[in-house]
Amino acid sequence: MERIPFGIKQLDSIVNGGAPAGSVVLLSGEAGAGSREFVHTSALVTALAETDEELFDLHYGSPSDDARLPESVHYISFTGTETQLADEMRLAMDDDLVDAGLRGVEFHDLSERYFHVSPVPREWYAEETPSIKDLRTRNEREDLLGALGTKLNETAAGNLVVIDSLSDLVAAMGEELSWADITYLVSGLQKAAHRWGGLILLHLNHETLTDTRRGQLSEAAHGTMEFAWESGGSTRARTLVVKQFRGVLSQIEEENIVQFETEIGEAGFDISDVRKIR
Repeated sequence: MERIPFGIKQLDSIVNGGAPAGSVVLLSGEAGAGSREFVHTSALVTALAETDEELFDLHYGSPSDDARLPESVHYISFTGTETQLADEMRLAMDDDLVDAGLRGVEFHDLSERYFHVSPVPREWYAEETPSIKDLRTRNEREDLLGALGTKLNETAAGNLVVIDSLSDLVAAMGEELSWADITYLVSGLQKAAHRWGGLILLHLNHETLTDTRRGQLSEAAHGTMEFAWESGGSTRARTLVVKQFRGVLSQIEEENIVQFETEIGEAGFDISDVRKIR
């Protein structure tokens, strides 16, 4: 089975090279527990394969024989800009890695469409409209999920795509979006991703949803990874658990792994320890 690397070397080595091609993976985490750093690292390190082979070899090495690097890397944001993303990455990661990686990441800003129906002043999120004709065109454009679907149709085939994040869609539920729309989106992505043959990472702050709704999203995706804080004595540790994932969880279970301890450093997200059944 062909695999698409996550770009997290130790994880990829355990799961036989990465996620099965055509996977939609929900990355659900507590605030600060590592889910966002995971998608940042995945995007940047994967992009290094095209922009800086030396840095890619340093931070990742050689992909597994079963793995195929994506043709390109795309990062879709509903609320942020590329500059904001770069600044956020630099808070934890080495500047050289961020600069080299971002040269290979195509950023897609959907914030103008996201905030279009909100009371937020237009000048906060959009450039000045140059003409009445352009304003009319923007007002008549497709809805948010339609715009996302168009962008994915253009970019997802054979590629790594990060969608940041489902939490923003949850916050936008109201007149334009319902909970059913979000679950349909994830289910539809699962179906389309099989044809696209790439890897789609969906970021979610799971504190924004009930257990039932998180379960519905998890059921709709191919795989779910949960990031959490775990307290032990006077210290706190970041942990990662693969909750369900066809073609990946079985590899972890064969190794008797129950949990990954993780850390965040200048090279981004990494696995610091593997907890096995004793």
